[in-house]
Amino acid sequence: MKNKVLSVLTLSAVCWINAQEKDSLNQKKIEEIIITGQYLPQSVNQSIYKVEVIGAQQIKNMAATNVAEVLNQNLNILIEPNSGSGDSNARIMGLSGAYTKVLIDNIPVVSDQGMGNQFDLSKINVNNIERIEIVKGAMGVEYGNNAVAGVINIITKKNYNQKITAVLSLQEETVGKDYDWFKKGNGRHIQALNLGFKVNAYWSVTADVNHNDFQGYKGNLNGYKYFNGDNDKKRGYEWLPKDQVTSNAAIRYSKGYTSFFYKVNFLHENVNFYNPLIENLPLGEGNRTYISNDRDFFTKRWIHQFNIQTRIGSRVNYHGDFSYQTQERKYQDYIYDIPNRKKLSEENKKTFYDSEVLYSRGMFSNFLESEIFNFQLGYELDHTSGYAGSSTFEFNNNGINIERTLFNYANFLSAEWKINNKISLRPGVRLALSDKFDAQYNYSLTARYNTSENSDLRVVFGSSNRFPTYNELYTFVVDNNHDIRGNENLNPEKGYSLGLFWDFTHLNSRNWKFDVSVSGLYLDVKDRIENVIISNSPLKYTYLNIDHYKSIVLGSGITVRKDHLSFNAGVSVMGISQALHAEEISSSDDYNFYTEVNAAANYTLPETKTLLSLYYKYTGVQKQLTQKATQNPGETPEYVLGEIGQFSMMNFTVSQPFFKNHLELSAGIKNIFDVSTVRNTILASGAHNAAPDTQNLFYGRSYFARLNYNF
Repeated sequence: MKNKVLSVLTLSAVCWINAQEKDSLNQKKIEEIIITGQYLPQSVNQSIYKVEVIGAQQIKNMAATNVAEVLNQNLNILIEPNSGSGDSNARIMGLSGAYTKVLIDNIPVVSDQGMGNQFDLSKINVNNIERIEIVKGAMGVEYGNNAVAGVINIITKKNYNQKITAVLSLQEETVGKDYDWFKKGNGRHIQALNLGFKVNAYWSVTADVNHNDFQGYKGNLNGYKYFNGDNDKKRGYEWLPKDQVTSNAAIRYSKGYTSFFYKVNFLHENVNFYNPLIENLPLGEGNRTYISNDRDFFTKRWIHQFNIQTRIGSRVNYHGDFSYQTQERKYQDYIYDIPNRKKLSEENKKTFYDSEVLYSRGMFSNFLESEIFNFQLGYELDHTSGYAGSSTFEFNNNGINIERTLFNYANFLSAEWKINNKISLRPGVRLALSDKFDAQYNYSLTARYNTSENSDLRVVFGSSNRFPTYNELYTFVVDNNHDIRGNENLNPEKGYSLGLFWDFTHLNSRNWKFDVSVSGLYLDVKDRIENVIISNSPLKYTYLNIDHYKSIVLGSGITVRKDHLSFNAGVSVMGISQALHAEEISSSDDYNFYTEVNAAANYTLPETKTLLSLYYKYTGVQKQLTQKATQNPGETPEYVLGEIGQFSMMNFTVSQPFFKNHLELSAGIKNIFDVSTVRNTILASGAHNAAPDTQNLFYGRSYFARLNYNF
């Protein structure tokens, strides 16, 4: 570990020593505009919330291929891939993707199991992203249900400055040590095209298409061609092959106080699951072959969005979003003859998940002719129809298909009071109504204090509820070996957070700019839903509102910029406390702490314009209580302290422009320390299965080359 940290400091020092020339831009004038949690778009420094921003240039420097890869660099965010489904969810502050709201252009995105939650971040390509805004902590007043751990808002590009824009991007990447060009080969192959046309000063049109062909990561397995008569379970992939095509089109108008855009997004994704279990199939006359029962997943998603910002009368601002979204995920089972490379038979496609959403969110603000006090009124509604097939859940759900419709409506009110030039307050409240659950109230109170011209202090309190998932409500597996039941009487969980954030900016006489931040965040989740034992003999499981979850995060960061150099580093310490129960057994609620560190350095060689980019993140040992697997119905349940092992990630990129920046070539290394599987003894176990003791987080060291051509 010392060698890894030393390598980061050495490379950072090299970048620092070579920074000599002055920047051509006055850094005082560079202000990043954000929209998450704001009445109107404004600079990140003036936001009442603490908003973390990842810009398009940083995403480009990281050579990321999807949003999941981008967020893995952020502190207190861990992207967890699912080797069975091919999905990747974000774990924020120790909580799963069910507790984080994912938005695209300020609206929640449809997923298999909800609206904006448990969203597969690998389904969002990065070639048309303008920036990503992250707010950690409960954001229930502004963004409603399930925004317990925070909000991830992905802002896409909708217009360009030039009359005509056409950018072609090609990227080839190894997956671990594997790479080739051929179909059913190895590696990752990406092609993207971005088009923009500025019709006149008011109208613009954009379109883009992205193809991401990921051929899978074998890891300790041997791919889809492998077979062995002893059935050693070495066939398949630790990361499933995935082929994605994503396209967007948008038209935008802006004049005076009115602007609007219509945007449509389409995703088509194929995921291939190759069964490690191999069967011997006799063919007669002493001949035989080897077969497997494989499965393909097919996802189609449409997102239609209309956004309008205008002024009503002489003062009142209106910001409205209207969206229609569908996502359908099907699967097809087939029998594959491995030695002869052909399908022997295949079933019809069946529905795994099918979701349809009508969504609208509107906000009215700026009612008063006052620079001191104003308020905002808002509404939000979504009508979600969901269908889950009989084999969607972990078990077969006893052959029962589930079809449910959920309607939620909410009103929210917040006010902003500038007490003086230094202090401003914003209280808020939301009332959420549902045809499934009782009325939910969420509250918030934020305060911002300008301690000086260059520093400010923010105090943020918020609450949010989380609705139970399909699995928690409707799982039903009762047979001779299992008794696992969902609970339709579950109450929503309730989360509360309190954050304290201090930011300081300094620009010295030599044009060095320093940004320093210190923060603390506390999160308390009550009525936590867990799958617990309610009877030990006979053994029965169900979901109950019985547990508590608390986390504390202390962090600090620094960013330094001068001329052609930028450097930033951060550190956080997070502690997690749980209170778990099963039958008569309860766990300890002690806090268990772990540390994370990240750093990034970017330096441009003045003469050649060569860009060098380095990104590093260290995650320390994480400890968390988990229920020990029960192999015997008469065995007393027990809670033990499991661990996720430490690991470090480092990426390095070199980019060189040519022909007056029309052509750019980039190359680099991802995951320099070759991390793939880490020890994990806190993974959940099934009713009759012990949890695995490892977790596959990455696919090892990889190399990439990228070409961007701007016509």
